[in-house]
Amino acid sequence: MNKHFQKLTLKATQASSLFKIKTIQSLWSGYGEIVRYGLTGSSLQTVVVKHIRLPDNSQHPRGWNTDLSHQRKVKSYHIEINWYQDWSHLCDSDCRVPRCLALESGENEMFILLEDMDSSGYPIRHSDVGNIEIKSCLAWLANFHATFMNQQPNNLWSTGTYWHLETRPDELEALNDIPLKNAAQAIDQKLRQAHFQTLVHGDAKLANFCFSKDGSQVAAVDFQYIGGGCGMKDVAYFLGSCLNDVQCQQQESELLDYYFQQLKLSLQRRNKNFPIQDLEQEWRYLYPYAWTDFHRFIKGWSPGHWKINSYSEQLAHTVISQLNE
Repeated sequence: MNKHFQKLTLKATQASSLFKIKTIQSLWSGYGEIVRYGLTGSSLQTVVVKHIRLPDNSQHPRGWNTDLSHQRKVKSYHIEINWYQDWSHLCDSDCRVPRCLALESGENEMFILLEDMDSSGYPIRHSDVGNIEIKSCLAWLANFHATFMNQQPNNLWSTGTYWHLETRPDELEALNDIPLKNAAQAIDQKLRQAHFQTLVHGDAKLANFCFSKDGSQVAAVDFQYIGGGCGMKDVAYFLGSCLNDVQCQQQESELLDYYFQQLKLSLQRRNKNFPIQDLEQEWRYLYPYAWTDFHRFIKGWSPGHWKINSYSEQLAHTVISQLNE
């Protein structure tokens, strides 16, 4: 960390000194890193720094090194800063996110100083989860979607998610599934034209949730692709990140029921007259469309990906058949 960012961190935390504990991860394609720092003389023991440094030549692990890809990533970091600056304080304990302590954004470098969720009671990351953890994440998503229901995504992505069709023309061009390719615009339009819109996290995979030790509480991180949209985009993407095709088939009904139960409770706390039945009817109908929207991206981006499975193909076939009718 350079001296300027050190001073910014010390001032924001009222610490006398800081020291690097570990690099948590490098950012995608070499765009910086996320680092945990220890503090002395502060009420906070640790903080997490997301430090973005824009490279001259990015190296994408799957070869997508276009200017469009670069511009999308650059915009995503500016949007994450907007999220922490203008929106994140609206999240309560039911959709916990890191508290932002300081921000700075320049032309080629960005700095986000965040509460360390490990120190705040969310120290566990899972690559494999059971029912408790899945339902904790679905409850987080339900409360998040209820919090931002019908909000305009000012200074965020107008359409959230990193696989959004408009930002992924290269992957659509590479898609060899012609029926799915032909249906892509119609699927996107269905989701865009949903009456009920909210803010979607946009990258709500299992890896972006931090768990309490017992798995009953979660917090979410990584808001680069937050924007407007149908909440089913987050739900479908999340379930696809932690369940295989057989599990999806077996548990779809139970898990969607749980999500909508939590969404109803959260919405009713805010507005007893909210038309939850209308929302649920629309979003349940759009769940296969949200799933197939991501399926379209992944088949074009990485045709051999493990997420391309029988469950996804079945939903895509159903959606395409509905559109053709």
